[in-house]
Amino acid sequence: MNVRKKLSGVLVVFLLIQLLIGPGTLAKAAGSPPGLSAEGAALIDVTSGRILYSKNGTKKMRIASLTKTMTAIVAIEMGKLDTVVTVPPEAVGVEGSSIYLKRSEKLTLEELLYGLMLRSGNDAAVTIATHIGGSVPGFTYLMNEKAALIGMEHTNFTNPHGLDDSNMHYSTAEDMAKLSAYALRNPTFRQIVSTKVKDISWEGEEWDRRLLNKNKMLHLYNGGDGVKTGYTKLAKRCLASSATRDGRQLATITLNASDDWNDSAKLLDWGFANFPLKKLVSLGENVQPQTPITMEAGTHLVAMNGFQYPLQSSEESVMRTRVVMGESNVTAKMDGQLVGFLQFYLKEDMIGQVPLKVDVTEPTWTSQAESSPQTFWQKVWNLMAGGLWSA
Repeated sequence: MNVRKKLSGVLVVFLLIQLLIGPGTLAKAAGSPPGLSAEGAALIDVTSGRILYSKNGTKKMRIASLTKTMTAIVAIEMGKLDTVVTVPPEAVGVEGSSIYLKRSEKLTLEELLYGLMLRSGNDAAVTIATHIGGSVPGFTYLMNEKAALIGMEHTNFTNPHGLDDSNMHYSTAEDMAKLSAYALRNPTFRQIVSTKVKDISWEGEEWDRRLLNKNKMLHLYNGGDGVKTGYTKLAKRCLASSATRDGRQLATITLNASDDWNDSAKLLDWGFANFPLKKLVSLGENVQPQTPITMEAGTHLVAMNGFQYPLQSSEESVMRTRVVMGESNVTAKMDGQLVGFLQFYLKEDMIGQVPLKVDVTEPTWTSQAESSPQTFWQKVWNLMAGGLWSA
């Protein structure tokens, strides 16, 4: 009897807790970020560049071969893919991952990039660096210049491969997420890192090098299409991943992550589920100015681009827009001219803007027919009969 009473009491308490929690709280818990093994991690929307998740995201950490993302994008932007490159002596026998380059062997820059990103060839990294930068120090200067341009504020490169050579080679999860997003917007880079198998030349051998991509996310995750694996004894397991679903691409960074494959999969799942793209304006959409602007009859402001942004449902209520105009008097003579911008704010932060142009809408035959069918058809008859079309 006492057991029954205890069980009944437990059931009552459980039901009360459920009533107090309510469905809203449960839904919020379901949307919470996943637990990760990674010491540092970040999730980014590739198109917008919005950081969707961060764990110790600004902590300076070793990044191992994720370094090669920067090596690749600098080489792609500054070099020519079909250029034949000669392997320098300093690239032969570099420790760690290798594609077994031979001294004075000749490959195209494109082949070296596949060896760099699929098999993480440190010898390919040094060869690329000396080809593009003249030397490894010259190339690392270019890497740091690019990092500054991208907005990687807590990053410093001292080599093109990521081997543990000093405490001065570091980055952060958020900075590397920015780099991944930037690189993935380049079609050549995107093609290389999404390739599972690639054959490249092997001078002096009877067969080509067959490169199998080390990135298991290309096979394990639905929509997986990049980016780079990494490991050293000091950095531990590092991974840059990306995936595309319904035309939308997300990218993750995990640093010092014992369960990196699962960490990345959970982050990508969470990002796709909780940050849907919200269309904020469409191409050609009429925009109403919010400040006192004199608009001549028949003129409109229209968006010259569309704009979408990843938003949680709770964030839509704190979105606002602002129209910034360079002209206070809009006339029909300005038809097609850029006269201002429609800016989008999430709370106090501007997240994007689209240009606005003047559009002059003139009456069409159809609109006249709808407003005054008899007058319209009378004018058509007059025109066919050789009469004049009066204004």
